Amino acid sequence: MAQTQSSPKSSWAEPKTTALLVLADGTVLEGFGFGAPGHAAGEVCFNTAMTGYEEILTDPSYAGQIITFTFPHIGNVGTNDEDIETVNMAATPGARGVILHAPITEASNYRATLHLDAWLKRRNIIGLSGIDTRALTALIREEGMPNAVIAHDPAGKFKLDALKKEAREWPGLVGMDLVPMVTSGQRFTWDETPWQWGKGYGRQDKPEFHVVAIDYGIKRNILRLLAGAGCKVTVVPAKTSADDIMALKPDGVFLSNGPGDPAATGEYAVPVIKKLIDTGTPTFGICLGHQMLGLAVGGKTMKMHQGHHGANHPVKDLATGKVEITSMNHGFALDGKSLPANASETHISLFDGSNCGIALKDRPVFSVQYHPEASPGPRDSHYLFGRFVDMMRQKKRKTA
Repeated sequence: MAQTQSSPKSSWAEPKTTALLVLADGTVLEGFGFGAPGHAAGEVCFNTAMTGYEEILTDPSYAGQIITFTFPHIGNVGTNDEDIETVNMAATPGARGVILHAPITEASNYRATLHLDAWLKRRNIIGLSGIDTRALTALIREEGMPNAVIAHDPAGKFKLDALKKEAREWPGLVGMDLVPMVTSGQRFTWDETPWQWGKGYGRQDKPEFHVVAIDYGIKRNILRLLAGAGCKVTVVPAKTSADDIMALKPDGVFLSNGPGDPAATGEYAVPVIKKLIDTGTPTFGICLGHQMLGLAVGGKTMKMHQGHHGANHPVKDLATGKVEITSMNHGFALDGKSLPANASETHISLFDGSNCGIALKDRPVFSVQYHPEASPGPRDSHYLFGRFVDMMRQKKRKTA
C-alpha cells in the first residue's frame, strides 16, 4: 500500500493585523499599523498627489481629516526639517491619520533626515498600510467622504464595538470650527523668503510693503512667497479684531487657508473681514480665506461630495481663458451662483465647474480656492502674489 506524504507546513505566517479603519457605517478595513499608536476620528479623504507628502501631512487645512494617498509609494524620500508647512509648531497636527497601500520603504534622498515612520510617531499621527486604496478611493467618489476612526495597536488588540461607536457618533466637519486648533497664539513677524537651490531660504531685509496675514491655519510657503514679493509680514491670530489689524497700518491684508467649516469659523471671522473690505485695503484670500471672503460679501458655502485634494487640478481663468494646473485641499466650496452683483467669479474648476476664485468690482479685493503657493504642487499660480503686490502699489500711489 502506497504511503501518502503529508504537505509540509508553510514557513510563511500570515502577518497580524495591527491597524484598522472603521467607517461610520460599520465597515472595517484591516491593515498594518505604522506611525503613532492609538486611535483618532476624522473624515476620510483621498489625495492624488504623487510627491510632497510631508507638506501635505503638515498642512493645517487637513485638521480633522484622515488622508488616503492614491499614489502607492509614500515615504521613499524620507522627511526633513525644511519641508514642513505648519507655522504654529505647538498646534495640533493637521492630519489625524494617513492611509497607504504599500509599506514605507527606506528613505533614499540626500535631504532626508528621518524615516517617515519615526517622523509620524514624533507628530502623533496614526498610519495604516496594506489596504486597497483604489477601492477606498472609489468608495469615497461614489458615497462621499465618510467619517471614520483609524486605530493602531502593535499588539493587534482592538475594542471593535467601541471603535464602531466612536466612528458612528463623530459629528463630522459640517458646523465644526477647527481654526482654534491650528491658529497662532500671538502676533509675530515673518521675513523668510522662498528656498533656492544651493542657497536654502533667504531673508527679506528691504520690504516695500507691510502685509497683515490673518492666521486661520497659514502655511509657511505662503508667508515665504509674500516675503519674496517684497513684503514685511505680520501674522495675527484668527480672532484679531479689524481695529487691531488696521492699527498695524497694513498696505494689504491676507486671509489664509485653514480647516473646518467656513460658516462656523465665519461666525467671528466674517464681521472682521467685512470691516476690512470697507476700509478699501487691498485684500487677498486663499482656501478658507476665500470661502469666508465669499460669505462676507453675501455668498454661500456648501459641503462638497468628495472635495478637491491633489496637485493636478485644472482651473480656468475666466478673464484670460488660460488654464492653470493647481494644488487643492478643500472639502467645502463657495457657491458661485450665490455671489452678489459687486462680486465676479474669476476662476472655475475644470473637473466639476465649482467656484475657484472671485474678485470685487468696487474694491481691491480678490481670492482663490486653490493653493498658489504650490507646496506641494505646480507653480502656475505664483503670479497671484504679484497681482496682490500690484494692488498695494496702486493703492500707495493713489494715497501718496
